[in-house]
Amino acid sequence: MTTTPFDDHERSQWAGRATAYQGSFAALCAHPAAALLDSAGVQAGVRLLDVGTGAGTVAALACSRAAQVVAVDAEPSMLELARQQAPAAEIRHAVLPALPFTDDAFDAAVANFVLNHVGDPAAALAELRRVVRPGGRIAVTIWPYPSPPAQQLWNTIFDAAGVERPTDLPRLAPDKDFPRTPDGLSELLHRTGLTDIRCETITWTHRTDPESWWNGPANGIGAPGALMQRQDPSTIDRIRYHYDQHTATYRTPDGQLALPTAALLAIGSTN
Repeated sequence: MTTTPFDDHERSQWAGRATAYQGSFAALCAHPAAALLDSAGVQAGVRLLDVGTGAGTVAALACSRAAQVVAVDAEPSMLELARQQAPAAEIRHAVLPALPFTDDAFDAAVANFVLNHVGDPAAALAELRRVVRPGGRIAVTIWPYPSPPAQQLWNTIFDAAGVERPTDLPRLAPDKDFPRTPDGLSELLHRTGLTDIRCETITWTHRTDPESWWNGPANGIGAPGALMQRQDPSTIDRIRYHYDQHTATYRTPDGQLALPTAALLAIGSTN
């Protein structure tokens, strides 16, 4: 299997961080799970592949629908959480774009915020298409760009704290990237041979404890975490000051944060 520098960076960025993810951003990523499964037609008896299962949230929900679920992830620490959360699923280690399954092994596949983390999104989708039978469905979610307020908030905080962005972090090769818009995601599905493509924008307000929202990046989760890891203690203190200042706008009377956010959900059928 060929990996890119972007893939290698993602693997190192997530290594051993399942518990930190579960306590911070997992709830954010869980919101589209039901809509994702609905789009893929997941119900009793459906053979489902949940790729990039993370903490197993989507897999657990699919099992509650009596689907036959196989869930995979590239990060071993995530697999342990997934086994706890979705004990009825078959949990396996696997890395896109080379899955250890035969052609047409599943009726449907879902990838919840996975295409954001692979070095060749088209190859990842093509692999999902390979393992889903003709007439099956593939449903995916991604974070859009421009970023919604919840994600953009971190850029605002870093800017206020005077944090310089690194120039050496791996990025997708231009020929592998795609616009993170409904049209851009739809075109990506089209290029990989899917048909009957639909894409919608899901919006919601993510409610979370301020410490949980801080602890994700503070423990290296996501792009903000990659940036936070490079800062010295005094800069971290400055970031925390501006975090408290800028999140105050979103605090509710009970002390929680109410953060507007959005995701793209796309569905396509295999031939």
